[in-house]
Amino acid sequence: MIVRRSLLLTEPRKLEIRTETLPDPESGEVTVQTIYSAISPGSEMLIYAGLFPEALAVDETISALAGEFGYPLKYGYSAVGRVAQIGPGVDPRWLGKLVFAFNPHESHFNASVDDLQPLPEGLEAEQAVFLPNMETAVNFLMDGKPLIGERVVVLGQGIVGLLTTALLARFPLGALITLDRFELRRRAALQLGAHTSLDPEDASTADRLAELLPQGADLCYELSGSPAALDQAIALTGFAGRIVVGSWYGSKRASLDLGGRFHRSRIQLISSQVSTLAPEFTARWSKARRFHLAWKMLQEAAPARLITHRFALEDAAQAYQLLDEQPETAIQILFTYS
Repeated sequence: MIVRRSLLLTEPRKLEIRTETLPDPESGEVTVQTIYSAISPGSEMLIYAGLFPEALAVDETISALAGEFGYPLKYGYSAVGRVAQIGPGVDPRWLGKLVFAFNPHESHFNASVDDLQPLPEGLEAEQAVFLPNMETAVNFLMDGKPLIGERVVVLGQGIVGLLTTALLARFPLGALITLDRFELRRRAALQLGAHTSLDPEDASTADRLAELLPQGADLCYELSGSPAALDQAIALTGFAGRIVVGSWYGSKRASLDLGGRFHRSRIQLISSQVSTLAPEFTARWSKARRFHLAWKMLQEAAPARLITHRFALEDAAQAYQLLDEQPETAIQILFTYS
């Protein structure tokens, strides 16, 4: 009998660690003992703060996240662990495998083998927890379609913004410019290959951007999580440019200036979210193919260097409080299990 520990968000800025008995795995299932799970600061902090939209499915594509948003809520979607027990009908070779799962923060869980991804040979668990955000970054590039020589701006250098920057840095771009309020993230962006990284609140940034983008950006990614940044993305994008909106704003709102140059600029606003593939790709791409590419990019980018903090699951309240009150000090936080 396994007693598992699970993190539950119970109300805005309140959580608890609940213990419960985990049943044996059913036919086609295994029990996974978690090693690490990663906080995804963008979406998780919206839920932590109570800013999720009501009557919206948590995620219709992930079985472990069934149901609608509402407290109490188990959340999280990046867990790496080892298969500790197998159910009837499961190939014995699964036992002991390191696997990734889109599963909430908890010490053990049962899952169908169809919902698990074995880690590629030689990839460490600390790298594998970045899979969801790397898949998201891959999806952003597919939807944005960067071209050789283009001037590209990325607003927001949280973990998904940084991984997007790392992938864009592999292209022969004319300029790769990132914007973020926090120095720690701007330094990381430069280390990952950004040509320039600026503080959007610095008085000199507007002049610097005008110098770097005399005709505006060809492609702009809004990944800050702040609705107000979309207005800045519109202002930075040139005629017939593209803006990929990858942020999830939850219930946050902001007004946009669409009555000025936007009206005549032919700027494209592109909604990008990783749970689906854009229709133009589905003839040759599948989620499996995109996952394969995301695993390859993890091996090459080695994003574990972006981990700034590790907390035991029992100290989860400290982790969320840190992200809520001192976001400038953290990039990626992991929960550890023992």
